[in-house]
Amino acid sequence: MPDGHAPVTRDSVCPLDCPDTCSLSVTVEDDRVVAVRGSEGNPLTESVICNKVARYYPDFVHGETRLRHPLLRVGARGEGRFERITWDEALDRVHAGISAAVARFGAESVVPFNYAGPHGMLAGGSMDLRFFHKLGASKLDRGPMCGGVKSEAYVSVYGNMPGTPPEQGADAELIVVWSNNVTVSNLHFIRTINRAKAKGAKLVVIDPKRVKVAERADLHMAIRPGTDAVLALALAAELERIDAIDHGFVERWSVGADDLLAEARTWTVDRAAAECGIDPQTIRTLARWYADASPALIAIGNGLERNQNGGNGVRAILALPVLAGKWGVAGGGAVAKVGAAVPKTIAKLQRPDLAPEGTRTLNIMDVPPMILNPGSATPIGALFVYNHNPIATHPDQRLVRRAMARPDLFVVGCEVQMTDSMAYADVILPACTHFEHDDLFPAYGQTYVQRAKAVIPPVGEALPNTEIFRRLAKRFGFDDPCFTATDAQLMDDAIDGQDPRLGGIAPSELPLGGARNMTAPDGMSPIVPFSTVFPATPSGKAELASELMATKRGFRIPVYRKLESRWPLALITPSSSDRTNATFGGHEASSGMPPLEIHPDDAANRGIADGSEVRVFNDLGETWLRAVVTDAVRPGVVYSPKGTWARTSATGETVNALMVSAKADLCEGACYNDTRVEVSVA
Repeated sequence: MPDGHAPVTRDSVCPLDCPDTCSLSVTVEDDRVVAVRGSEGNPLTESVICNKVARYYPDFVHGETRLRHPLLRVGARGEGRFERITWDEALDRVHAGISAAVARFGAESVVPFNYAGPHGMLAGGSMDLRFFHKLGASKLDRGPMCGGVKSEAYVSVYGNMPGTPPEQGADAELIVVWSNNVTVSNLHFIRTINRAKAKGAKLVVIDPKRVKVAERADLHMAIRPGTDAVLALALAAELERIDAIDHGFVERWSVGADDLLAEARTWTVDRAAAECGIDPQTIRTLARWYADASPALIAIGNGLERNQNGGNGVRAILALPVLAGKWGVAGGGAVAKVGAAVPKTIAKLQRPDLAPEGTRTLNIMDVPPMILNPGSATPIGALFVYNHNPIATHPDQRLVRRAMARPDLFVVGCEVQMTDSMAYADVILPACTHFEHDDLFPAYGQTYVQRAKAVIPPVGEALPNTEIFRRLAKRFGFDDPCFTATDAQLMDDAIDGQDPRLGGIAPSELPLGGARNMTAPDGMSPIVPFSTVFPATPSGKAELASELMATKRGFRIPVYRKLESRWPLALITPSSSDRTNATFGGHEASSGMPPLEIHPDDAANRGIADGSEVRVFNDLGETWLRAVVTDAVRPGVVYSPKGTWARTSATGETVNALMVSAKADLCEGACYNDTRVEVSVA
């Protein structure tokens, strides 16, 4: 900037775990982020961003909880007492601690414990994974924590075919928003809905809570959590009963329809309605509306995957546009796995070939119990926590704390903020926010690719993830040229620059402040599944019955398993309007006792008044929340947003302390919404 003080505006991109990946306009003054707004760079997001990004990002970058220097723990684990050290000392201590674990237990005893703090391709998984692969550390399957169940279900039906781009829904005659709180976690789909409704489209919302978008719906189905597979199968059977199966499409483009329909017929409308806790007439109404509408679009969220029937629920839902022939037209089908349109070259970026053959892969959900299991073949001796706040996000919070407090476990933390999890680290390495380094941003909920450069210098002594792991690679003596690759080279390794949709532009040279649309592979046609893009399954068709799933998971077709629990209330923990997962949990807006929404009947039965403090508990733990008595949640369900930090609770435990460690039917994914609790006056 000309004089070092005059405010300037620079282009950027939001890196948070959200399908929208908004383009940003960032005001910088005196090397500080002072304002964050939306920009016109991404045609989908159209200058609109969520309030949390606009309000909380400057504090996230520059606030009191920002980590600015390497730190060494000097207090007890979890106490949060550290002293400042130099980068050289920090790297030496990391080298010594990891080397000791390798010498004692082997390289696989080192575990990278990372998830999806930033979604930039460089910060999210590039030089770091090259380092861990070369080290021989355990690999980590991150999908089970979120998104993996839905992804595996989708791929089992359609392969890696991209689904319908969300903006096409503006031309739909019917939109079904299924377990997707779009105003909180998929904001720009609201514009699609508004445009469709302005043309006369009907809107159906399927969610246990009357979320904001449901207030505008023509039909809201307040389904019982975990019963989505039942509803989808009943809809399939009802489509058959009213002669709305598109037999020509089914014969041309699917396998296994007869087997799926045989299972669906076991779920009559009345039986399904009783299991789902909804009016049977709503099932008949939705089936008729769906049969009559073209285009008809289903927009699936992640909430429905977080239970023991999650994968089969997604599979059953994804069968509906095949059975009714809703694919093949713009705006029809399903909004799911849209990011598959991006020609990523992940192996080139992350170099899994560097890992020794046979290196084990751990489910991210299994890491805490494995830490506490000294009898495992290769114990976990060192944990490297980055892009992740496990204490705030994993189930069974007490177990996670015990794991990270294990005295002989060496814990490295690499973070932007002093989170609950960082308090357990032996050494903390300060990381840059995405405003302080270059990165490349595809998205999982849209088809645009964007590039961003740093808009401010690193705060304090913070470093980008890529540079931190370059320095670690050098400290460990890794001299392969891939460990000195620049960020620009990493970008070019991340996406296929020869793909015609890039128009001959290298990924590292994509224009700033704009977005490159990943159309169909020919580089010209829009993405219209079953017209310009097609199933990438072994059969080349939609596999409504999957031999792969039969072998891998034991479910050839979608089925339903009833959850049994002695605890009476289902606790669901959706996204928050104040946080993205646990990001921004340190902001003042996330202070104070979180709410627990409870139906008036359930509150009256327990003597709970609106605004009172309540104790929420089960066998795993307890937390105190503030009751919000409302009929927006269905009876038998209580509702409190995820991502809160320990300081918000009088017990030091959040809703995550109540969450079960059970596994879903596919992907061995987390079952957050299978949590069952009791509530009493505190």
